[in-house]
Amino acid sequence: MNWFTPDRLRLLVPALSLLVLLGAIFYLQPRAMSYVGLNLLLNLAVPIALATIAQMFIMMVNDLDLSMGTFVSFVACVTATFLQTTPWLGLLILALSILAYAVLGIVIHLRNLPSIVVTLGMSFVWGGLAVLMLPTPGGTAPDWIRWLMTSKPPFVPMAIVASLLIAALTHWLVIRSALGVLLRGVGGNERSVQRAGWSVVRAKALAYGFAGLFAVLAGMSLVGLTTSADANIALRYTLLSIAGVILGGGEFVGGRVSPIGAVIGALTLTLAASFLSFLRISPDWQIGAQGGILILVLALRLLLNQQQERTRGQ
Repeated sequence: MNWFTPDRLRLLVPALSLLVLLGAIFYLQPRAMSYVGLNLLLNLAVPIALATIAQMFIMMVNDLDLSMGTFVSFVACVTATFLQTTPWLGLLILALSILAYAVLGIVIHLRNLPSIVVTLGMSFVWGGLAVLMLPTPGGTAPDWIRWLMTSKPPFVPMAIVASLLIAALTHWLVIRSALGVLLRGVGGNERSVQRAGWSVVRAKALAYGFAGLFAVLAGMSLVGLTTSADANIALRYTLLSIAGVILGGGEFVGGRVSPIGAVIGALTLTLAASFLSFLRISPDWQIGAQGGILILVLALRLLLNQQQERTRGQ
């Protein structure tokens, strides 16, 4: 029995990376090995994991979303303003924003437009709307979101519980359900999906719609943790979400993604920031250091893939 199948390799590398980072953090700061310590380390893991899953749905159909960070920031501003003061209006705006994402997927497909260019343009739209709502940092998180994100379940912190739920739900949706097979099929072989009688336009709309939904959840959860918002609160989520998908075993083409790996990748990136802080690396250098960690992990994955190819050749 071959234990090193492609699907298992996609999980092996991010899981090992997460364990190595945890071990290094516990070595540098033993007090982190506790409920409170883990809660502090993984405080922002949930919104990053949700944004990574949102990006994963876009990458699953061979596209890329460069507006993820500004969209999550826009959602955060809506959550801290309209959803707090006028809940029905806030929910309406968020629902329309998800619909806008689905329409965006349809337009990109029908007009054969490059997703990178279109989403880059949309990033200015989302950013402008966010600034109009909150020119300066402010707003207040709705009580129910704050309670949900700061609740303390027994034994393990909320961030770990939520990450497990996100991974399980998206794994079933993407890997086990018929809808997930269709969406991955669009990324793997679009013509085969068309020949089978499925609508590629509808599939693209669903993929973008799911991305919008998870991005909305990311923005709401972020406000629940920070208790306020501003127009630039999640700008770095664009690169973090792409890195999380790739780190978790996903690829830019072919519909090859791993929902569990994507969540693990998001957790790894969250811990990497804490690890670099413990090393007293200046914040100015931390982004570069995170990129170095990502390159090392991807190099390890490449070596494992090459080893598997050699084994097959023999």
